Amino acid sequence: MARKQHLLTSDAGHVRTAAKAPPRWQLITALILSGLTMRAAVSSVGAVLDDIQHDLHTTSAGVGVLTTLPVVVFAVLGALTPRLAARHGAHRLLVLGLALTTVGVITRVFVSSLWAFLLLSSAALAGSAVANVVLPGVVKRYFPDEIGRMTGIYSTALAAGATAAAGLTVPIGSLGDGWRFGTASWAVIMVIAIVPWLSTLRGDRPLDATRVAISPRALLRSRTAVSLTLFFGFQSMQAYIAFGWYERFLHEHHLSSATAGWMVALYSGVSIPVSMIVPSVDPRLHRRVFVTLIACWGAAYAGFGLAPTGGAWLWMVLAGIGSGSFPLVLALLGLRSRSVEVTTSLSAFVQAAGYLIAGTGPVLFGVLHGSTHGWAAPLALLWVALTATLIFGWISCAPRIVDDELAASTA
Repeated sequence: MARKQHLLTSDAGHVRTAAKAPPRWQLITALILSGLTMRAAVSSVGAVLDDIQHDLHTTSAGVGVLTTLPVVVFAVLGALTPRLAARHGAHRLLVLGLALTTVGVITRVFVSSLWAFLLLSSAALAGSAVANVVLPGVVKRYFPDEIGRMTGIYSTALAAGATAAAGLTVPIGSLGDGWRFGTASWAVIMVIAIVPWLSTLRGDRPLDATRVAISPRALLRSRTAVSLTLFFGFQSMQAYIAFGWYERFLHEHHLSSATAGWMVALYSGVSIPVSMIVPSVDPRLHRRVFVTLIACWGAAYAGFGLAPTGGAWLWMVLAGIGSGSFPLVLALLGLRSRSVEVTTSLSAFVQAAGYLIAGTGPVLFGVLHGSTHGWAAPLALLWVALTATLIFGWISCAPRIVDDELAASTA
């Protein structure tokens, strides 16, 4: 019976794919614009965190809650997205998420309470949470033979949007009411991102969620789904530590705050071309590329321990190249699944649990630094995360299909 249901799921996926697709240029434009919005609500806040803390009269603990909020929202909403997308349509859900993000980004700048800011920031993160899960399925549906290339397009836009929001929020804010104007200005691109999806809503037919949703319990029986989850979680952990702690690490090793900030910007900037190249590589070469990425990360961490400031720019470049594992795992979500529905469920499963794993990284890094008053233990955490990434990434790069593993587990 379970296998029959799986076949129905696959058939449903083919029915959806058979519907008339929007023009190729329109879909690519939609992917690019959506990618640009996916981290803007987060990066723009990070760039003005001190100003927000001062204006909202909050404590360091309150700031800690604010910086942890994205991973919580990504995990919770990400877990709900497959059933909502199946019931109402992926495009409708994405448009709704982008609209809610726009409202959240605009309205949160008018509040003076931390808790109101947190509530509206949760709304501002909704579009990102939905896009995280839905876009791999969209790529699978419309570009089944170009998964790597199209994943590269939106993951590159994601990296570019995050870098732009981090670097331009303060200058934009100087043209208006400081951080409030700077962070709210990113609503413009969010409104524009909605436009190319609107004409796709008519053909976005919802399906019976009970037929197409794959439960987390079922995915736990898939070795590939579990390895992808741990791969995603531990590689993301390293990225969250980078954005949360690299600047302070370099500053405490006698780089000026401005220089340390530029070093983190360099790390983020390097990820832009890497995000385009890595997913487009021939899947038969994934393991070679993956080992190269891990080697770059390892060289960067060795540099942090031996000469943190002497070669800071080189360590940032190497770590930025290593971060190419993020677009790689996004591409694998489509390559390791056969139907659109399994891709979407797999994406939700991997990212919901993966972001929770990632969110512990900056906290543990800070606890280790605070308790030891040094950097040896925090750097050891990076090596642990890198080792876990190597193990589970290697498994994930094996050419196995989650659909087949699910069918075998219920045979």
